[in-house]
Amino acid sequence: MTTTPRLTSLAHGGGCGCKIAPSLLREIMSHVPAGVLPPQLLVGTESSDDAAVYQLNDEQAVVATTDFFTPIVDKPRDFGRIAATNAISDIYAMGGQPLLALALVGMPIDKLPVETISQILEGGASICAEAGIPVAGGHSIDVVEPIYGLVAIGLVHPQRMKKNSSARAGDVLILGKPLGIGVLSAALKKDMLSEAGYDLMVQYTTQLNRVGTALGQLEAVHAMTDVTGFGLLGHLLEICRAARLRADLGFDAVPVIPEALELVQQGISTGASTRNWASYGGEVVLETGMPEWQQKLLTDPQTSGGLLVSCAPEAAAQVLATFHDAGFAQAAIVGHLTEGNPQVNVRSIL
Repeated sequence: MTTTPRLTSLAHGGGCGCKIAPSLLREIMSHVPAGVLPPQLLVGTESSDDAAVYQLNDEQAVVATTDFFTPIVDKPRDFGRIAATNAISDIYAMGGQPLLALALVGMPIDKLPVETISQILEGGASICAEAGIPVAGGHSIDVVEPIYGLVAIGLVHPQRMKKNSSARAGDVLILGKPLGIGVLSAALKKDMLSEAGYDLMVQYTTQLNRVGTALGQLEAVHAMTDVTGFGLLGHLLEICRAARLRADLGFDAVPVIPEALELVQQGISTGASTRNWASYGGEVVLETGMPEWQQKLLTDPQTSGGLLVSCAPEAAAQVLATFHDAGFAQAAIVGHLTEGNPQVNVRSIL
């Protein structure tokens, strides 16, 4: 009798933790020519934003993105749901509304039964249905490691898209979901994650960031991004570089999944966290005496993480209420932006 292997055993990494390290990615992209840049291309690769945006007319712009990765969990349907939620998030991070998706499927056909592969795709399709969009096609190949994700297409008003370069000095920073997904995934691989911890991991990673569409309608929301594989520090630094601002972050204000907090203090973390710090640690100033586990959490790769919002301080209460009303109970103010060279200063308390 043939035993179906664990999905995570077939992959060298998992979820957004398998992303290429940010410093290496910047080096690779530095050798890639920009190509044709029509004036209708409102957002391209210039600021490491979440999605490309192409203006169609005065009222509409297409938002296009893609995201895929190797398994972060062993249950096929959960893997599909997580990957789809993560991919669609980039549309919401631009303030847009998703329209349709295309599936990207790479599977080791000699190792996984048809039923398992079907469950992965069914999980992704279920999330697309929840988002109100169809899976309108896709592409599949036979590969060594299982890979699944989506191309996601959406629409946004050209004047309401939220570029990461539009953040302003004085803005408040609000994070929509708690950190710790990478830590939980590392514990899962070591058989150290509780059943309740697994359920929480799936709950957060399959929670659609659809609140981004509503936040995109608020003029006082100046910039948004979603926190994924580069960790909170990495994606905040992308805002800082794009807007040429400095960020002050208060660790004690950052929401963290309780079991992840316990595990990281026991030394559980991902290799991606170490790679992230090696890539951008020179742009981060940590408070003297800050323990290493706090650094690990701030660089922890989030799969399908929360939205990071930069908004005017007078709108912070409204933004928090919008998050909370949409089911993001742990959304919290975690820092603010000021004039200064692009970097992040981390203290225990703001």
